[in-house]
Amino acid sequence: MNGAAAEGAWRPQANPWAIALVVTLATFMEVLDTTIVNVSLPYIAGSMSSSNDESTWTLTSYLVANGIVLPISGWLSNLFGRKRYFLICVAAFTVFSLACGLATSLSQLIVFRLLQGFFGGGLQPSQQAIVLDTFPREQRSRAFGVVMMAVVVAPVIGPTLGGWLTDNFNWRWVFLINVPVGIVTFISVAQLVEDPPWLKTLRDKQRSAGIDYVGLSLIALGLGALQVVMDRGEDEDWFGSRFIIIFAVLAGIGILGASVWLWSAKNPVVNLRLLKDRNFAVGCLLMFCLGGILYSSAVIIPELAQIVLGYTSFLAGLLLSPGAVLVILTVPIVVSLMPHVQTRFIVAFGFAALGLALVYSYRITPNVDFLTLLLMRTAQSFGLAFLFVPISTIAFATLPQEVNNDATALFTMFRNVAGSIGISAATSFVTERTQVRMAHMVPHLTPLDPGFGALLSQRMETLRAMGTAPAMLEKTALGSIEQTLVTQASITAYMDVFAYTALICFAVMWLAFLFSPVKGSAVPAGH
Repeated sequence: MNGAAAEGAWRPQANPWAIALVVTLATFMEVLDTTIVNVSLPYIAGSMSSSNDESTWTLTSYLVANGIVLPISGWLSNLFGRKRYFLICVAAFTVFSLACGLATSLSQLIVFRLLQGFFGGGLQPSQQAIVLDTFPREQRSRAFGVVMMAVVVAPVIGPTLGGWLTDNFNWRWVFLINVPVGIVTFISVAQLVEDPPWLKTLRDKQRSAGIDYVGLSLIALGLGALQVVMDRGEDEDWFGSRFIIIFAVLAGIGILGASVWLWSAKNPVVNLRLLKDRNFAVGCLLMFCLGGILYSSAVIIPELAQIVLGYTSFLAGLLLSPGAVLVILTVPIVVSLMPHVQTRFIVAFGFAALGLALVYSYRITPNVDFLTLLLMRTAQSFGLAFLFVPISTIAFATLPQEVNNDATALFTMFRNVAGSIGISAATSFVTERTQVRMAHMVPHLTPLDPGFGALLSQRMETLRAMGTAPAMLEKTALGSIEQTLVTQASITAYMDVFAYTALICFAVMWLAFLFSPVKGSAVPAGH
């Protein structure tokens, strides 16, 4: 039994929307943990008597373990049974969240975060596979609207919630908050979720095929090393560091070796041959682009607000919240359009709208106010709402039902790897462009430049009126001008990031037309 026949013959006994809600709650909890801890790192470092650099390993260890397990989660689901594997992940994630909250040393916290990331990495792909099997094809677009809550909203509210918990309680609550959610989710999943009958056949086949040790090793080497490079590159000066060079080489060897092995192996741990399906391959490519833009844009505006404008972590995170609300309100509109408009047109519109919003964000100035920043992020979120659900729906539309475990693992891997790359690339680009902009401005800071002379005189007069001692006038004025220079250079660097990201959106939008020319409810039932 497979394909359309299997889909028509089996339906879960529980309400499909209740199933979608509980599995999404688990994934929401896991995705939240990728960003909620960021604002707490200085507090963790202080309480653990460690440096800020050492404390970042609590984030790196989570991302490395998460990145390794994502692509093999489909294989693990087939090996243990998807419901059993999902329950194991929820239970272990909850236990290690508690352990993180109770850790008494940084080394303990890093180990517990590593294990938390390993078990948490299986939640996202398993959630999507459960949703795919729970709903008939004509309802998948609405179901993916629920899934989107975890993928898009959780990273957005993570810094806000993390900042609020840290400021009002303790950094340990960033982890302890997962415990009651995990308990409720475990009980609900155990009661509501069930495996489709064809998964038993896959489980028996997987167990008889044995373990692909070569594929597992290459994936762990490649993606683990890549996550270290992406997360630590900025702090280690990228390829100016021997440490980063070694891990970059290991990442290249692992990823290239894994690609060759997995494509040719008889029973690979990850089925790369699924990329032969055009809709799925294009969907993975566009989700890779979306992941990079989504996660980098979620970091750039709060970073600008905190580092350049002096906002608190809570206020900086608050800038993202209205955008998350807009996504929630817009997704039902997108879902209602899909039966009437070709999916590829909706996706192209989404990237175009996101690109225009990024062009609008190019208007930032050193005295930009809170409302303007909020509107910029909200405009970006409008475009995002037209992307995740349509891309996800059409990407899985022409795949047979029995490969959902492997397909969701690959699909999620592309998005999350792109997220790590996007965050690292955006933050590094800001640093580089700030230096470039300063290099262009500094030559004007000379008495021979009329503009500089007038500005210096103006600042000195202002300081004199404020009662500054005459001997300190010029020195204080020069310091003020230098600070203005740094702020302007930083602002223009962020403008450059918005400009280049907009160009990427406008370039990528045309790839949407590689999808099959179908509407959301008219996608073929399988092949």
